[in-house]
Amino acid sequence: MSLPPGFLDELRTRLSLGQVVGRKVIWDTRKSNQGKGDLWAPCPFHQEKTASFHVDDRKGFYYCFGCHAKGDAISFVRETENVDFMEAVKILAAEAGMPVPASDPRAQEKADHRSVLVDVMEQAVQFHRLQLQTGAAAEARDYLERRGLSADAQARWDIGFAPGNTGALEHLTGKGVEAKLVIEAGLAAESDRGNGLYNRFRDRIMFPIRDARGRAIGFGGRAMDPNHPAKYYNSPETTLFDKGRSLYNHGPAREAAGKGKPLIVAEGYMDVIALSEAGFGATVAPLGTAITEDQLRLLWRIAPEPIIALDGDKAGLRAAMRVIDIALPLLEAGKSLRFALMPEGMDPDDLIKTQGAGAMQKLLDQAIPMVQLLWQRETDGQVFDSPERKAALDKALREKINLIKDTSIRGHYGQAIKDLRWALFSTRKPGAARKAGTRNWNPKQEAWKREVSPVAAARASALAAGTADEGHLREAVILATMMVTPAVATEFETALEQMDCHDPLHRDVQAALLRHLDAEDPAKAINAELGSEPLEKLLAQNHVAISPAVRRAGDVDVARLCLAEEFAKLVARRGHAREIEDAVEDLSGVADEGVTWRLAQASAALDQAGRGDNEDRAEYAVGENGARMKKDEQSAFDQLLDQINFAKGHNRSKS
Repeated sequence: MSLPPGFLDELRTRLSLGQVVGRKVIWDTRKSNQGKGDLWAPCPFHQEKTASFHVDDRKGFYYCFGCHAKGDAISFVRETENVDFMEAVKILAAEAGMPVPASDPRAQEKADHRSVLVDVMEQAVQFHRLQLQTGAAAEARDYLERRGLSADAQARWDIGFAPGNTGALEHLTGKGVEAKLVIEAGLAAESDRGNGLYNRFRDRIMFPIRDARGRAIGFGGRAMDPNHPAKYYNSPETTLFDKGRSLYNHGPAREAAGKGKPLIVAEGYMDVIALSEAGFGATVAPLGTAITEDQLRLLWRIAPEPIIALDGDKAGLRAAMRVIDIALPLLEAGKSLRFALMPEGMDPDDLIKTQGAGAMQKLLDQAIPMVQLLWQRETDGQVFDSPERKAALDKALREKINLIKDTSIRGHYGQAIKDLRWALFSTRKPGAARKAGTRNWNPKQEAWKREVSPVAAARASALAAGTADEGHLREAVILATMMVTPAVATEFETALEQMDCHDPLHRDVQAALLRHLDAEDPAKAINAELGSEPLEKLLAQNHVAISPAVRRAGDVDVARLCLAEEFAKLVARRGHAREIEDAVEDLSGVADEGVTWRLAQASAALDQAGRGDNEDRAEYAVGENGARMKKDEQSAFDQLLDQINFAKGHNRSKS
């Protein structure tokens, strides 16, 4: 079966070879640099213990220094899945979300035709370069010099000039190129007035646009007439040029990013050139449109966290906000955006010329994450002096966060927005308020610690060997249970992603477990990635070793019940603690029934999660709403209610 030209290029562009290969190998984390797409693993094609199999994710090729196997994503799927070429293409196309086109008997003919058009474009590039040295281009040369582009820089970027009268059409047809090919390359068009053909680019400085392989596929032209309605004009959509799936300076930027340069997304051609000439070689630009989904995927193929550097005016901010709306549904773990906003009225070119490359580097270092710009968009210039306005803000933010498909990222965005919201509506700093709340709001806190039951004291001493936190115990049991009974792990994947591990060891195991949930033996895969020490420490803890789900490893029913119970208790305990802290902070404002209701709801959830628990009953009390809480929690709860009631009475007496 023959495929249309360009289909395989597009397929390879959309796919990450690292993800395709990652399903079959375990990366050597000590040798690999995932941020640069430099990945190493034991070769899947021959038996070995060392990591001699190398994947260059940016270029899309693999090579084994042991058995010398090499190829791209298609050849890898063919070899590992034992399928033919077309079946491998279908597998990868399904993963990339691309329909496989119907058989095209003229595919080779079309491929040859594309090669002819590329040659036409290269001839046009050389023609425009020569025209820049003529007398007609004197004004264009002066303009480029004023913008700081030397003759050498102009040559490096193949900058040219399209004259106002005779142009590429006359030159190419004079060289024997068919007029039809000049039209198909996007260099000429037929007049609507019936006057024959005309050059699309006239009296413009010409910037060649090249694909990732360096082939000329289009042009961007800047008008010399300052009053021209179209200051910049790009090639139309052609067989070669799809502006929504192309980036200016794609190939050189990919190479520079592979050497450690930060990937920058600027607004226009001159910004890209200025940044690259100043040492920021990994700079690209969209082509006359807002950044598209396909361009975002291209950017993430180059670097996991591109920096969007847009002009510091209203148009630049609007463009940044549009990028946010496009990016939110596409976010994945390790793939995001940061934003470097230029000073008002300046673009990157202006900043470098007036303040130097150091000022630009400083802005890049201070680039803000996307969640902060999202918050800024929804809150800047707004006044939230009523419950209705606050509710409208909550609704707007909730709608945006719900666009995120990745559950883990959605949860982290929700928490970040909650923290920003607290900072906006609170009169105290979050850190200080939380410390004050946990340290000062209950003067008898230290006395409570001395009054706990002997059983609780024994439990506390056992915890002291670890992290002295009930949540730490539950984290450990959850992780260990998933290790020894991996058959149920995928059922609790979302809960595992959202679990906030307080122990660094647990965080490492959690992250590795999420990466290897689909492995036949997750524990073995994690051992290979992290070494044996983390799992040995996890499983050696006494409270883990005596857990029924660990002692009865492989028992799916026991594991499922254990995980459901432990996740419920962990969420309820930590949720209750957060509600108490938040309620304490809310006392700095006007106390109302909402605080009492929130605490009652948290206590009810805590009671529901704790039913059937075999903890020491002497430690528990029953609250007014029937919820079972630890005595120290109940005492804290009662004192907090006293403060709330006092505040209410005080407010009523004042009124």
